[in-house]
Amino acid sequence: MLFSSITFLYWFLPLVVAVYYLVPRPGGSLLWRNLWLFLASIFFYAWGEPLYVLVMLAQTVVGWLSGLLIEHWRGKPIAKLILLISLIAELSSLLFFKYTDFFISNLNRLFNSELALLALALPLGISFYTFQILSYSIDLYKGKVQVQKNLLVFLTYVTLFAQLVAGPIVRYALVEQQLTSRQHSLQTFADGIRRFSIGLAKKVLIANTLGQLVSLARFNLHEGGEQSLLFALLFLSAYTLQIYYDFSGYSDMAIGLGLLFGFHLPENFDHPLVAKSLTDFWRRWHMTMSYWFRDYVYIPLGGNRVSPARHLLNIFLVWMVTGFWHGAGWNFILWGLFMAAVLILEKYLLAKALERLPVLVSHLYLLVVVMLSWVLFESATLGQAQQLLLTLLGMGSSGLAGSSSIYYLLSYLPLMLLATFGSTTLPVRAVAWLEKRAGLLGQRLRAGLEPAFIALLLVVATAFMVDGSFNPFIYFRF
Repeated sequence: MLFSSITFLYWFLPLVVAVYYLVPRPGGSLLWRNLWLFLASIFFYAWGEPLYVLVMLAQTVVGWLSGLLIEHWRGKPIAKLILLISLIAELSSLLFFKYTDFFISNLNRLFNSELALLALALPLGISFYTFQILSYSIDLYKGKVQVQKNLLVFLTYVTLFAQLVAGPIVRYALVEQQLTSRQHSLQTFADGIRRFSIGLAKKVLIANTLGQLVSLARFNLHEGGEQSLLFALLFLSAYTLQIYYDFSGYSDMAIGLGLLFGFHLPENFDHPLVAKSLTDFWRRWHMTMSYWFRDYVYIPLGGNRVSPARHLLNIFLVWMVTGFWHGAGWNFILWGLFMAAVLILEKYLLAKALERLPVLVSHLYLLVVVMLSWVLFESATLGQAQQLLLTLLGMGSSGLAGSSSIYYLLSYLPLMLLATFGSTTLPVRAVAWLEKRAGLLGQRLRAGLEPAFIALLLVVATAFMVDGSFNPFIYFRF
């Protein structure tokens, strides 16, 4: 079930919210509300994958039981063994479903064998909820969180439908108190509606429309159509904006949904397309993933508190794993290694030069690096990536430009300019400046106009959903 669907927006969500607030809270307890959220989340997940819900529940129970055993044997060597077994069990599930066919395919190529592929469907959200369970086990072992003895509370944490399928990756430490004592208010509820509506508009009105251009350009570039430099640039520019609005829109919706039920989920994006270096970009893009790999992979490897050679190795290892986390393909591994190489260059050679460059120049540098990285990230095969790269170098079969690329550029340019403007901090700064200039009158105008604007967004987005086709979030495939 998609957040950006009529079924979710006008049937599932209103029912879940209505029942949630009708459920009694005897003595202030959230037991029954948590139970309702858990049941609603299981239904939400089973709507599309009724069988794989058992995989999620099994992983969750394993994480919970491991936590009880770690706490019971705290301070003894067996606690570390239990943690290790728990990590292996959780990661084995992820590896089995996501990477088995990748390994079989490579074995077949290496030994010229004909082992049959399993062709398993990837359980939705497995990369995200596995990381959430792992963060709980590791933090519990380190004494950073308290053991959760209530299975229902832990199930609510892992399965919460607001962030189940594509994050943000919510660490247990962040919501530990909220699971049993969160606060509800009209202001928080209103903030949730506003945040969800903005995310919905980003997905339905902008990302999906840009996705049409991306699909058209992809077909031309990879299927023997116009292979011009302009089409390649148009494709990568549109894809950059599409994936940003698609994923940040989902994160906005997840955060907004959390607020409806009193949860304050972590931010996942902070205007990454205004960054001035790749280092800065990864402090702003998919922040919960970046911080997860930093805290649970990079720092345990020694981080930067090691020799320069070992530091370089740590960066490459972390980004190779990050790339592999995104997908079972060599293109994702190479994408991660490309990121590692640029980050190392910035740290050891380019950092001071980037600081001295004019803001516009350093920003253009970042955009070039990011769009080049999509060549590997988006391509289905390394052959497609090579073909796209050659086209970018002006070696495509259609030269610099063609009639199709010019037509689509003129057709989609207004939307791309609007999307570019919206990806910056300018809209927020403009609203703040207007409020400051208008004073109390401006605040009152905003208070009156904002609900009408949100309602308009919902109406327009609904019209697009009714008229549109199935269009899942890009990060669902990870």
